[in-house]
Amino acid sequence: MNALVWILGGLLVILAIAWVFRFAAQKATDNKPYFRDMPLSVAFGYVFAAAALLLSIWYFFQPKAVDGVPSAGVIFFRWAVIGLLGFAAAAWVFRTVFRNVGSENSKKLFRSMPLTAAFGVMIIIVYAIVSVFAGLIAPYGQEEILGAANVVAGGDPAIGGNPEYPLGTDQIGRDILSRLIYGAQNTVGIAFITTCLAFFLGGTLGFLAAVLGGWLDQLLSRMVDALMAIPSLIFSLLLMTIATAWAGSEAWLVTIYMIFIIAVIDSTRVFRLSRAVGQSIVVMDYIEAAKLRGEGMGYLIFREILPNALAPLLAEFGLRFCFVFLTIASLSFLGVGIQPPKADWGTMVRDLSPFINYASFAPNAAVTPLLAAGAIALLTVAVNFVVDWMLHKSSGLKE
Repeated sequence: MNALVWILGGLLVILAIAWVFRFAAQKATDNKPYFRDMPLSVAFGYVFAAAALLLSIWYFFQPKAVDGVPSAGVIFFRWAVIGLLGFAAAAWVFRTVFRNVGSENSKKLFRSMPLTAAFGVMIIIVYAIVSVFAGLIAPYGQEEILGAANVVAGGDPAIGGNPEYPLGTDQIGRDILSRLIYGAQNTVGIAFITTCLAFFLGGTLGFLAAVLGGWLDQLLSRMVDALMAIPSLIFSLLLMTIATAWAGSEAWLVTIYMIFIIAVIDSTRVFRLSRAVGQSIVVMDYIEAAKLRGEGMGYLIFREILPNALAPLLAEFGLRFCFVFLTIASLSFLGVGIQPPKADWGTMVRDLSPFINYASFAPNAAVTPLLAAGAIALLTVAVNFVVDWMLHKSSGLKE
């Protein structure tokens, strides 16, 4: 109750300061249009942002330990701020370099690219390199059990770390860094394959429904409506539970089942988009001209409709990849996704979650399960940044 009173009191104080700020700005600028027409909500947003920034700076410089007890909140907050600033600086350097290096088209592309999109592109490239060359980058094997278990991240022997394992080891002695790297190969690679399969199924059937129409369109549309009426994660979990029982001890077979199940479920969303886009394209004159020339169905779909539908489909591919990626991680967290001993980020979050209990006195130990969760969140944010930029470019809007 006291916390609620403090929050409401703080918001009222900020509201009062916002009114004073707007009034003073109007007087100081001789009632210029920007401040004269500024709503109180906008002024509140400015003051709230300034207050949040000042509070963050104050909290950042709080002591890391009080009476010898580590303050996990301060430590995690500092790591988050340093990481955010580091990623922003890296994205700025990445964009600056490629504005001056490469072909004229790539330079032009990077000159028009916002910093958020540059960050997303940079992260996607890093994840792709790590996924492809995981076997060369990882210091140990993903299934290799080493001599020490429960080694704390950080490499400091004074708090239970080991320089040989900079991110520590899990409960049975496997290197966390190596499993994170192989997790990129397994989780991201399988998500990419699944998304491609979903787009092949949904896109092909959607364009067929748009071109042919009639009973085929109605049949496919009603089937898709029925599948979309069921919550996708619950449906995937149900089907994967059955598939896991069918697969028995064959872990690789569980992965194959998972790819097909998620691809079919997610293809319904792709079908809806490709059908809607295709229906707006098939009425164009150049489609009628192609039909009069006697062009076949394959030509119409892949040479006429697909190139003109590429922009929205590429944006949807990014979003759909995020959903597939998170679905695979969720299923693995629940135990019916990628099977051990293969490294997977969802499984790592589940297996390492007990380390959270040590946050109050050993923040380095508690950070271990957050590494896999952070890898999932980072890729999701990066892809969404790139998708937002692509949608903005394809819309034709100007900055």
